Amino acid sequence: MATNFLVHEKIWFDKFKYDDAERKFYEQMNGPVAGSSRQSSGPGASSGPGGDHSELVIRIANLEVENQSLRGVVQDLQQAVSRLEARLSALEKSSPAHRATAPQTQHVSPMRQVEPPTKKAATAAEDDEDDDIDLFGSDEEEDKEAARLREERLRQYAEKKAKKPALVAKSSILLDVKPWDDETDMAQLEACVRSIQLDGLTWGASKLVPVGYGIRKLQIQCVVEDDKVGTDLLEEEITKFEEHVQSVDIAAFNKI
Repeated sequence: MATNFLVHEKIWFDKFKYDDAERKFYEQMNGPVAGSSRQSSGPGASSGPGGDHSELVIRIANLEVENQSLRGVVQDLQQAVSRLEARLSALEKSSPAHRATAPQTQHVSPMRQVEPPTKKAATAAEDDEDDDIDLFGSDEEEDKEAARLREERLRQYAEKKAKKPALVAKSSILLDVKPWDDETDMAQLEACVRSIQLDGLTWGASKLVPVGYGIRKLQIQCVVEDDKVGTDLLEEEITKFEEHVQSVDIAAFNKI
């Protein structure tokens, strides 16, 4: 009777089997995920405890090497500092300034008092020496010496300036001397012009230039000093030769 009741009731007697199957299924599903997470954690995790131990040993060895090198550097620095200190102390001992500034112990009596300096009376000899000292005499002598030097330099400058030749203003003049006709003796005309001799006048080259109808004019170069010879004076002197000269013109005038 009871058995027939349990048959008709909806009871899950095989539930533990399904639970075991579900657990195995999830274990199979989660197995590869856990493995991939372990692989992504790095080579040390994938290599296992043996790989972690070897990496740790390598790091410790590297640290020991670095520690030894640092110790060597520190020892070298300490030796260099000690050598510098020894050298500095030797220099300080050997320097004269150090000996001069070295404090010296003096034994001073505690009961002794320093008396203020008293004004000493001047002796007769010191008075005589003071009388011989002229406070203003040196300045007067210096002024006289400076005036003498200035006059000497002015005199030398004046002499030098007097010896230097003064700049003379000169001009170059090109004259056109025209005859009366074609029968005028041009050689005689040129000789007459060159016969004019004046202080500050120097004749230069000359040539005959055709004018027309067989007439030629004398073109002559001269250099004059502006302060001594002028163009008017030249024209006046040349036109005195009336038999040969008709007129005188200035073709060119240039300052030198």
